[in-house]
Parts: sequence; C-alpha cells; structure tokens
Amino acid sequence: MLVERNVPLQAHNTFGISAKALQLVRVRSESDIGSLLADPQLRDTQKFVLGGGSNIVLTGDLKALVLKVELKGMRLVEETEKAWIIEAAAGEDWHEFVQWTLDNRWPGLENMALIPGSVGASPVQNIGAYGVELQDRFDALDAIDLATGNTFTLDAAQCAFGYRDSIFKHGPGQTVGASRSMGLAGRALITRVRFRLAKAWKPVLGYLDLEKKITETGINQPSAHQIFEWVCAIRRAKLPDPVVIGNAGSFFKNPTVTPEQCADIIARDPKVVHYLLDDGRIKLAAGWLIDACGWKGKSVGNAAVYEKQALVLVNKGGRENPCTGGEVMTLAKAIQTSVYERFGILLEPEPVVV
Repeated sequence: MLVERNVPLQAHNTFGISAKALQLVRVRSESDIGSLLADPQLRDTQKFVLGGGSNIVLTGDLKALVLKVELKGMRLVEETEKAWIIEAAAGEDWHEFVQWTLDNRWPGLENMALIPGSVGASPVQNIGAYGVELQDRFDALDAIDLATGNTFTLDAAQCAFGYRDSIFKHGPGQTVGASRSMGLAGRALITRVRFRLAKAWKPVLGYLDLEKKITETGINQPSAHQIFEWVCAIRRAKLPDPVVIGNAGSFFKNPTVTPEQCADIIARDPKVVHYLLDDGRIKLAAGWLIDACGWKGKSVGNAAVYEKQALVLVNKGGRENPCTGGEVMTLAKAIQTSVYERFGILLEPEPVVV
C-alpha cells in the first residue's frame, strides 16, 4: 500500500475541476484496506471513497484520505433456470461492463448504457435511465467496513434504494428508507456488485426517445443490442462526452409531483414533459423545467448550462481554465431559485458536493 501526497484530481472527476487530494491510496485489492486499517496513523482518519468521479462536485482540496477504487474483474457467478447472476468489481467501468454482458448474451442492462462512472458507484446513486434503474436488476453487493475491516453483504432491501438514492449517500447519523437503516456514507467501501439478469427478457421501451427510434427505424421488436445502440445514439446526441466537455451528467433529479400539482402546471404550461409512475405520481422532466426558465447556454464564470440539454451543467473552460466547484454551485442555486419561483418546485442536485 502506497500513500500518495498532493495528488491532482482533475483527471479523476468528470467535471474536470482542479483540486488535490492531500493523501490518496489506490485500492487494488481488499488487502490494501487491511494494510490501511493496520496503520495507526491512517486507521482513524476521515476517508472519502472515489470511484469514477462522475457524480461529484469538488469545491476545494480534499483533506480526507481519498480511497481511489481500482478493483477489477467481471464474471458469471451462477446460472439458474430463470436468471444469470453476473458480478463485477467496483473499479470496472460501468459502460464497458454493460457492453460485456450483452456480448455474452446476458441482456437486461442495455437501457443504462453509456452512463459514466464505475460499477461500484452504481448502487450508491441507484443509477437509471430510460425506464430502468439499477435496483431493478440488482442482486447483492459486497463491501468492507472502513472502521473494522470486516466484509459484509447487502441485498436490495438493505441498500434502501430510492430515486437516485441509497444507504451509501447518507451519513451515520441519518436514517434511510422505511427500514430506518443507518447511513453508510464514509463508513463502507463497495468491492463487488452482483446483478440478476432474467432469462425471460422483455424490452423496456416506454420513453419518448425510444418510441421515436421505433418510428424512425420501423423496428417494433428491438433486440437488447438494438436498444443498447439506440440508447448510446440518443445519449451522444443529447449529452456531452466528459472527455471533451467536463460534466457530471444529469445535474438535477427529475422531480415527482401529485396529479393535482401536475394538472396545475399543465394549465399554465401545457407543453411540460411528464411521465406517469406506477404509484400514481407524476415525474416531471427537470431539463424541460430549466429550459423553460431560459437557462440553456447561460453561465456563471466557466460553469455553464449545456446548450443542447439544460439538465447538464458543463465546464466550458476545459482543462486549461477549468470552472471551480463554487461556480458550479452558484449556477445550480440560481437555477433552483428560478425554477422554484416559476413552478413552485425545488430541484434536488444529483451529484455529491464535496
């Protein structure tokens, strides 16, 4: 185990924000955590787990000990009559993992193609796209207790999944979900995630963008590979590549409202984009709300709203003159205020602000 000092993090967060980790350890095996906890100078220090850096906004140098997760490996754990159980190490790239499952004829994750980040970060955020969330395909995960070094396993219920939420996004003093479980943020490091992919595969095609692809191509019964290609094309057309333009993907969660609240908004703005959920509530498209308030293309310093998709905030200064975390959050708060004043809805950011 090597402790690196003053490590630049610009290449380790997809926003491309310039910041440093005062101390950083690359976790390439579970034994690295054991070595860390055996070190009396590091054992009790505050720790910050860093995966692919796709869902964070850095507002300054990180004083906590950064644990950079670089665990690798993908495998078929078990095949039953009804499903394949697939496992990936936390440091694997999410999109590459999705592509690997399809190449092996294990469908089910195709709607979540091209989501940036690592496999280990996927349950933290309960990632989702185009009608499928991670919790819909989740089997279990393994993690390490950063206080004791003990390993443990959690199933879906124990992870307390919610919309872009889980037990890993809440601190020890917070309760999460109906189970009232205590939060694990900063207390655990995910090492492996397992997925249950049903053999009785059915395409999920309920989103407007996918319905447009069906109309354009005339393919009414697309394969999992076809949906994968469609999702990649849709995302590339709408969203900036973090390698080219720094960003953290969708910056705000799509808010949910009651049918009465939605009817009130439709009465004032008939074109509002909305989707009916299984529980009877209505999901509103946050990007549409932001665009309706005139934010597309506007900026604060070098932080800007992407001109093609108002839901995405970008680093328009690039690597040479990057935006700061402060500029990103100033822009985000201005957007929140604007949307609240017009629609009475307070948008909630998706990324973790550090």
